[in-house]
Amino acid sequence: MSKKEVPIVVITGYLGSGKTTLMQNILKQEKRKIALIVNDMGSINIDASILNKTGNRVAQVEMVEMQNGCICCTLRDEFMAEIERLSADRSIEAIFVEASGISEPSSIAGAFLNYEEMAEDTRVYLKSVVSVVDVDRIYREFLHDLMTEEEREDGDVINLIMDQIEFCNLMILNKTDLLTDAQLEEVKSGLRNLQQEAEMIPCVNGEVDLDVLLNRGDFDFDEVEAYSAVQRALNNCEHEDEKACVDEYGISSFVFEEKKPFNRQAFEGLVENYPEALIRTKGYIWFSDDWDHIQLFEQAGRNATVTELSEWISAWPEKELEAVVNDFPDIKDDWDDTYGDRCNQVVFIGKGYEKSDIVKMLYDCIE
Repeated sequence: MSKKEVPIVVITGYLGSGKTTLMQNILKQEKRKIALIVNDMGSINIDASILNKTGNRVAQVEMVEMQNGCICCTLRDEFMAEIERLSADRSIEAIFVEASGISEPSSIAGAFLNYEEMAEDTRVYLKSVVSVVDVDRIYREFLHDLMTEEEREDGDVINLIMDQIEFCNLMILNKTDLLTDAQLEEVKSGLRNLQQEAEMIPCVNGEVDLDVLLNRGDFDFDEVEAYSAVQRALNNCEHEDEKACVDEYGISSFVFEEKKPFNRQAFEGLVENYPEALIRTKGYIWFSDDWDHIQLFEQAGRNATVTELSEWISAWPEKELEAVVNDFPDIKDDWDDTYGDRCNQVVFIGKGYEKSDIVKMLYDCIE
């Protein structure tokens, strides 16, 4: 096995958070020769065209543009091939990957680590997953209800931002000049409710020293996954406890599990009047009027969405069901005679709420 000596730094963050500005500043620093991969979902890669105009430092940067897909799925093979091609240049000291603003960092990291395991002779390794956070947007749209009606209806946006915050080992808090010191501290506190371990680096216009991104411990997938409040709740809470688990930050969490389905109308009513004490909610649910589909329920601040996903295994045709049970008999371990594998399993995270009150509200929606 060859020595893994070329660090990969994945830069994530929602559209407009400042990823490209961060990369522009990194390119200007005369420290190390780096390579840059820019992933953009559109047919015209504006980010890459901006970076091309950074100045003479680009002469020391090998840049690859990847368009019309995501590096964690449709462009995965192409992405890995480019990583290997760039790492073959012995003068390159690090490779930065600017991910699309709508990419899920856990998927990118997972795809990369799977590749590392399969390609034993690779010289590259995942150094960091960095989330660039627009603190002004977090303050306005997550901590305070200042969104327009159109923005509020697009709840998937804030949930994606939360996913990017929850799965990283470094947060770049960008645009701090748009907030007062008190507002910034409020944002930091809110972020810590969701992500309790990743280092936070405040900055203006993406001005961060390159050494800060590279001179740090290596990425650990399991450790980073456990950073998130959602995963902590799943790992640490005993489902049968009467009280919610409380951590050192005063954040309490619990996992709600119930086989019986929710009444859709009643659940929608609950979402419309969601308890303000709940900071984050995430999990799988199902409705009595749809025995086929798994629903993903996500809430972050004042935003909540329900998204239809794949089918329950119980809903598969009988022959397909028999085949999968034969291949994976463990599926039957939690099988219910009436509901099969259908189950509501949701993590609730918040401050200053009574678990019994939340549970009662949930059971009021159960049929």
